[in-house]
Amino acid sequence: MSIWAICSSPHGHGLRRIAAAAALLGGASTPLGAQITLQEALNSAFPPPAATVDRKTAYLSEAALDSTRAEAGPDAPVSQSVVSYYVGTRDGKPVGVAYFDSHRVRTVNEVLMIVVGTDDRIREIEVLRFAEPPEYKPGEKWLAQFGGKTLTPALSLKGDIVMMTGATLTSNAVTRAVRRVLALHRRIRPFAAP
Repeated sequence: MSIWAICSSPHGHGLRRIAAAAALLGGASTPLGAQITLQEALNSAFPPPAATVDRKTAYLSEAALDSTRAEAGPDAPVSQSVVSYYVGTRDGKPVGVAYFDSHRVRTVNEVLMIVVGTDDRIREIEVLRFAEPPEYKPGEKWLAQFGGKTLTPALSLKGDIVMMTGATLTSNAVTRAVRRVLALHRRIRPFAAP
């Protein structure tokens, strides 16, 4: 299940489910890397009190999903028609939007916060959960190469993205997540006037 599905609970229990999942992950017998909460990640991307964050939800039609899938590419599946996202504002103006993506790396899921700026380019990526062996975890320096990227054919491991040495599955998983988020971002258009 993607983090979008968890956040998009029709009964408004999304954040409680994330907290419960985080508690379960935190209670595992093996150490997990980069264990931060959704709120800590949002505070890092949009530091209070100067910035505020509003949770919003987009509902995609089947046609919109098909278009998003085509833009993301066949290796970056998009299955959720209900997408939660978090718009950061400062002085009443948007400064960015955060999306959360949960995906399988090898045998367990990784959760990323992917922040897109008002210029529709990747601003930052934060790892919230990574339960694979720590040597496969994407580091800040490797993630930084996504900064400023937009959804183009060059956003791939055969293009501008350099693969992590010895971590092919992680490299693929992160690149797919970024492509998926940018395709959804294009469809949702969170900075457009209502």
